[in-house]
Amino acid sequence: MKLNLVLATLVLLALAGGAAADSHTAAGAAAADRPTRGMTESRVEEKFGSPVSKVAPVGEPPISRWEYPGFIVYFEYDRVIHSVAKR
Repeated sequence: MKLNLVLATLVLLALAGGAAADSHTAAGAAAADRPTRGMTESRVEEKFGSPVSKVAPVGEPPISRWEYPGFIVYFEYDRVIHSVAKR
């Protein structure tokens, strides 16, 4: 249980750091090339293809992530909650 709490905390910290970094991208042009909040996992895969890797859900609610070459997508259950560009 402690491990889940620690991992969930790390995910939330990553989201917070990613959000700050994302707000400084040039005019947010890359944001249009990433999944948007609320998209389902099936819609993301349909539009962007299979991810390079999938990280299993952690915590409650379950937060998972999919990694693509240019961005990372975070899901709560099967819905996008955030996507960030890789540096």
